Amino acid sequence: MTDDGELARLAALAGIEPVYWDIRGQRHDTSPETARAILAAMGIPAGTPREVTLGLAALEEEPWREVLPPVIVGREGAATPLMLHLAADRSAGAMAWTVHLEGGTALPHRHDIDALVAVGARKIDGRAIERRTVWLPPLPCGYHRVEFMDDTGAISAPVIIASAQCYLPPAMATGQRSWGISAQLYAMRMARNQGIGDFTDLGALLDWAGERGAAAVGINPLHALFPNAPADASPYSPNSRQFLNPLYLDIAAVADFAESSHAQALLSAPETRAKIAAVRAADLVDYEAVSAIKRPLFDAVYESFRLRHLGVARDPRAASFKDFQACCGHALERFALHALLCETFGTRDWTAWPPAYHDPASDDCVRLAQEHGERLVFHQYLQWQCDLQLSGAADRGRRQGMPIGIYGDLAVSASPDGADVWGAQDIFVADARVGAPPDPFNEAGQEWGIVPMNPARMRKTGYAKFIALLRANMRHFGALRIDHAMGLQRQFWIPAGFPTASGAYVKYPLDDLLAIVTLESQRNACLVIGEDLGTVPEGFRGRMAAANLLSYRVLYFETENGAFRRPDAYPALAAACVSTHDLPTLRGFWEESDLADRMRAGVFEMEDEFRRARSTRRADKRALLLALAEAGLLPVTVDRHAAESTILTVELAVAIHRFLARSASCLFMVQIDDIAGEAAQANMPGTTNTYPNWRHRLRIPLAQMVHSEVARQIVDAVVEERPRPARKE
Repeated sequence: MTDDGELARLAALAGIEPVYWDIRGQRHDTSPETARAILAAMGIPAGTPREVTLGLAALEEEPWREVLPPVIVGREGAATPLMLHLAADRSAGAMAWTVHLEGGTALPHRHDIDALVAVGARKIDGRAIERRTVWLPPLPCGYHRVEFMDDTGAISAPVIIASAQCYLPPAMATGQRSWGISAQLYAMRMARNQGIGDFTDLGALLDWAGERGAAAVGINPLHALFPNAPADASPYSPNSRQFLNPLYLDIAAVADFAESSHAQALLSAPETRAKIAAVRAADLVDYEAVSAIKRPLFDAVYESFRLRHLGVARDPRAASFKDFQACCGHALERFALHALLCETFGTRDWTAWPPAYHDPASDDCVRLAQEHGERLVFHQYLQWQCDLQLSGAADRGRRQGMPIGIYGDLAVSASPDGADVWGAQDIFVADARVGAPPDPFNEAGQEWGIVPMNPARMRKTGYAKFIALLRANMRHFGALRIDHAMGLQRQFWIPAGFPTASGAYVKYPLDDLLAIVTLESQRNACLVIGEDLGTVPEGFRGRMAAANLLSYRVLYFETENGAFRRPDAYPALAAACVSTHDLPTLRGFWEESDLADRMRAGVFEMEDEFRRARSTRRADKRALLLALAEAGLLPVTVDRHAAESTILTVELAVAIHRFLARSASCLFMVQIDDIAGEAAQANMPGTTNTYPNWRHRLRIPLAQMVHSEVARQIVDAVVEERPRPARKE
């Protein structure tokens, strides 16, 4: 029988929290079974007393076996402590060490080892090891390296130095309150697209929003999904968070389309035109049909590029492509190889492939890549085209003078069978899933179908994967929303085969991850928004604010004691919005149609749940009318005591948006679904096949919507409350 005290110690050393309090304040203790399962998922066996004892010894001794830590993280302008672990019987004398700055400058130093104060000692394998502290001098922000030389030779470690705060656009940093439009890109209905919004549509939305004075256009994650499973459309359970979904390509805007008579013939063929007409007319995005239309066109434009440019000496387009390949490096190669293997074996689940292909570096994978080199280049080419078109959309925002431009979204993690996980199996934890504990909105808790990164392995590898992820997602964005930002401090892990409610929180190195976020934010001039809804650890929002991460404030949740928060009580460092993709639109909220949808989708398991939700909703509506009245914004035609009989008129929708536009929050995002008067929400958490998640299209095209009376009045009200300063010529 395993000693529970030793097991608890081992779990604590591994970062597993022993207890958590849910959103209602109820305590939940981590069971021994959950602790063992999470430890096993981390690669730490703990099923027997001997395994627990060995695991404890390994984790306790691990730092003492390393002369240098795997990575050192510090702050700009301050000396950084560095713990050395040195044999007590080493040769006495001086130790030479050098800080190699990112730009190439070397800063040599020497220390008398015996002059360094010993702050601890431990015997490892019978040899006495001493812990001594060296202080690195204040260093500039960047990614550096420290190298030590002693009688055993050279040893080095990466040094990451960051500023204390994330980037804020200059106007926002001086108190300017801005606004933007948020949209699900796939939902955009345009007369010219192929049944799904694309990068050209994004550019058009940026043009319109910029002309009206918006600072930003927010979009859903554009992460790569699975080309051989297009119906799996959730952007929050992606194939890869480092690369983009080619279905967002506007094929006619690809330069090679103009040079390809074959591609032009395919697109103009009567059969293709009929298919495009069908997907354009549909109320839902038919991902499989859209993919069937676009895939042959992708092949045709790539073939034109291959024949006309690739391999041609001094060809500028070929040179641009090679620069892109070099910039993306090894990650792009593995992403393309994963796509090739999905095609080869007919499934995206890499655990179902022959075992020889489970390791990306295996001889069989290398051989397959050599045999199908052109197909690998094809998948890389599509990513290049995505990058070019997304960059072009960002340029349109800059030309409009938008201080932020594109406001992107970063999912919490990736699908277990995707390219990210297959290509970095040492970083991800295959036998656990990320989710959320039970709360009033999801009584059974949530399991998001994505796998966590192993925090210990992240640190061991110098956070290289996390750094690459931020760089890829800040590349063309002026703002980045980090979904479930609390994951920087802790994540709720659910062991494979366990009920969702039986999970536990696992700690992450918040100080280190936050430092990297601030560094990449400053380097990319990218505002960062931390989605902090749900169960928020004590003190976390204070840490966010200190680092200039904007909090994420949704009107529906901004209540206290049954009353809606006054606009001036919102925090300044926040992005405010009426609703999000996981919540009802304003129309759905007011008409209560989302409750009926949840009942039909099986989210409410009993009629009583539906009735309680409806009663709560009606109380919220009464409270919102009262808040509008107290702010002097209630339309004269609305009786604040008659919420049940009040319909959502244009005047009432405008008043609600004006109410939130008056908030102290530095950014206010207007959901395009509310401008369009949509009732259905984009995603209904807790459903899979009973609700058309990530498929709803806007009912009217953008060109028509922007001239509607509701769009004009809402935007005019927001602009009046949050005018953009005149551009300097």
